[in-house]
Amino acid sequence: MHARELFDLTGKVAIVTGGGTGLGRQMATALAEMGANLVLCARKAERCEETAAELSKLGARALGLRCDVTVADDVRAMVERAKAEFGRIDILVNNAGRAWVAPAASMAVEDWRRVIEVNLTGAFLCAQAAGNVMIAQGGGKIINIASVAGLGGAMPEVLDSIAYNASKGGLVNFTRDLAVKWARHKINVNAIATGWFPSQMSSAIVEHWGERLARAIPLGRIGGDEDLKGAVVYLASRASDYVTGQVLAVDGGQTA
Repeated sequence: MHARELFDLTGKVAIVTGGGTGLGRQMATALAEMGANLVLCARKAERCEETAAELSKLGARALGLRCDVTVADDVRAMVERAKAEFGRIDILVNNAGRAWVAPAASMAVEDWRRVIEVNLTGAFLCAQAAGNVMIAQGGGKIINIASVAGLGGAMPEVLDSIAYNASKGGLVNFTRDLAVKWARHKINVNAIATGWFPSQMSSAIVEHWGERLARAIPLGRIGGDEDLKGAVVYLASRASDYVTGQVLAVDGGQTA
């Protein structure tokens, strides 16, 4: 097989949670550019519908849906709609996320739970629902969007969000364990640990600390609009068929 064919996603069907904006939109665009059809979902369907319309201009069939990833019935309905619309599910990108900044000593348990519910429980519910389709059809790819914040501690002056860091750390080991359990079903489960990228969650931090953060990154800059595309296409395609249970840091060398 020619190397270019290994990255071709023509005819594949991908679900991207939180796919209407930010990093989710960047990754959804990359998958569409490589030929995949898309289901984009988030709590606000309007953004997903707008992005789906834009991706359709690339030749992809794209669908924007409302789905709260913390609600099992929402997730099941979204996956059932995706399968009914496209006939199969080949790729799941668990990108929906939430953060809450508060000191560990005073963070309200309700805020802790909200973050864990989206970042960890939401990933589980989506992986379970989409994974059952993948098991039945004989394989698939699951890509969990973690963070370098889940690989170690963070100075409170920059990121005082213990729930976010803990949830992303949990997502890393969720990835590894699920990869082992579902390898027999030919489902590859990997994670991308993102570094600093502009997004709705990080915009205030990047605006305030951007120059200092960039100085601590070996490549000398914050992540940009193209920097996640290659990683998500690789992990979604046949090029990564012998890769599972791994965490790919896309962070400009921050964790080197």
